[in-house]
Amino acid sequence: MAVIKPFKGIRPPQDLVEQVASRPYDVLNSDEARAEAKGNEKSLYHIIKPEIDFPEGTDEHDPRVYQKAADNFRLFQEKGWLVQDPKECYYVYAQTMNGKTQYGLVVGAYVPDYMNGVIKKHELTRRDKEEDRMKHVRVNNANIEPVFFAYPDREDLDALVRKYAAQPPVYHFVAPGDGFGHTFWIIDDDTDIAAVTAAFADLPALYIADGHHRSAAAALVGAEKARQNPAHTGEEEYNYFMAVCFPASQLTIIDYNRVVKDLNGLTDEAFIEALKDRFEVEEKGTDEYRPSALHNFSLYLGGRWYSLTAKPGTYDDHDPIGVLDVTISSRYILDELLGIKDLRSDKRIDFVGGIRGLGELKKRVDSGEMKVALALYPVSMQQLMDIADSGNIMPPKTTWFEPKLRSGLVIHKLDD
Repeated sequence: MAVIKPFKGIRPPQDLVEQVASRPYDVLNSDEARAEAKGNEKSLYHIIKPEIDFPEGTDEHDPRVYQKAADNFRLFQEKGWLVQDPKECYYVYAQTMNGKTQYGLVVGAYVPDYMNGVIKKHELTRRDKEEDRMKHVRVNNANIEPVFFAYPDREDLDALVRKYAAQPPVYHFVAPGDGFGHTFWIIDDDTDIAAVTAAFADLPALYIADGHHRSAAAALVGAEKARQNPAHTGEEEYNYFMAVCFPASQLTIIDYNRVVKDLNGLTDEAFIEALKDRFEVEEKGTDEYRPSALHNFSLYLGGRWYSLTAKPGTYDDHDPIGVLDVTISSRYILDELLGIKDLRSDKRIDFVGGIRGLGELKKRVDSGEMKVALALYPVSMQQLMDIADSGNIMPPKTTWFEPKLRSGLVIHKLDD
């Protein structure tokens, strides 16, 4: 059963939220963060991408950069750009994209739940990325950015969220650039707080949707603090880390596509012919073709689009990993034909989030940078949860969630 608690969030005043809030640290590089924060001393990028306060080219992993994050976090609080709520609360955070709104509950997730598998993951993490975020959590003694969880739908939680969503929000704004809406309410009523805690206690599991490295880092730092504290009781604030939890049915996973630099020595014609062993291949011409269903793929090569439909025997409907299109394409196209064995390390392949559209795939091939592009039908939330429940791990670069959580709406300190 999932253990959660409310917390005393640190938040920007209502009139500063749009200046403070930012995109997550891992969706843009240092130069992009520097450009977005230009002229805005209140931008959260000064805390989550603090290398922007150093000369261009400064290593973001330099110890001075981490210390700058802590200095800036302290400065934001001293100047009143971030202010701590006096009471432990839960929060409702709604995101609107393309007319669709999803409503999440911002909670303190329990570190032991991560360690014992109540909080379930579907991706492997890299130790170097974990350590980067662990340093950031340690130096700030806070979870500056939330992680993104899903939970099995519950009508009692839906009803409570609807109650708050009918009230005037604390924050409401449309983010520049992507045009996504962000709305925020505070749950500070003791009865409602107790109801949220009790409802989560009935949930068999929570699922990491996005933010596996942040989740690992937050949990590992919490466990580290527990080991280092001889008076540890289990009630300390460091036993929790900040997560935004959404009902699974409200979430949309979009496609995560592949582009490859060469055909592993094959001609265009030989490559298309080889595909016919495992796929029904249909040329679609010059108009963009999007995969229409599970086990259908879109291929762009030589200025033309193709439909590939996996033949029976290339997938196993009874295997949560074997049924995935990313498994089929990795095994029979990337590995068998193109010689790409390790998606994490091979420099011949790159990945393109579906939010960029099929036009981005066409652009990268037509430019000559890449030789071929492959678009996949998106994974479903049910597939993600089935894999997590089975204890399996998805292949790399399988899921892309959009919209991303906006950072800076609320922060969780590890010492109350």
